[in-house]
Amino acid sequence: MRVLFWFCERFAWTPTLKTLENAPDAAPDERTRAVVAFIHVEPGDLGDGSSAETKLVKNAKWVARKWEAQEVVLHSFTHLGEAKADPEAARALIDRAGERLKSAGYATVQTPYGYFNDLSIEAPGHPLARIFKEF
Repeated sequence: MRVLFWFCERFAWTPTLKTLENAPDAAPDERTRAVVAFIHVEPGDLGDGSSAETKLVKNAKWVARKWEAQEVVLHSFTHLGEAKADPEAARALIDRAGERLKSAGYATVQTPYGYFNDLSIEAPGHPLARIFKEF
């Protein structure tokens, strides 16, 4: 798994191009003072014994604590590497991570899965506002 975490003062999205036939209709949305995780799930992240999901959750919580943010946005972003996990399995992993973050007290939302989205990002110029992790 590869994840690019951003702390955003404002993060907004508008679904523009459906990439998965079975993706439900989606609407624009925006969040403020949120940690945004751009998540690239790889095939090895899905097997038994993989710790990628747990590391995703722990790192998202760490970044959120650093910024005193209560909101986490999970964004599927399959552009951080060559090997890509099956879309449905990747979505299931991201769903589970979202549930774990909610259980830990974070307001968690996902950008529309199966879409390319127009994105609007307002982020501070600070070293902890952009963090790349590879698990």
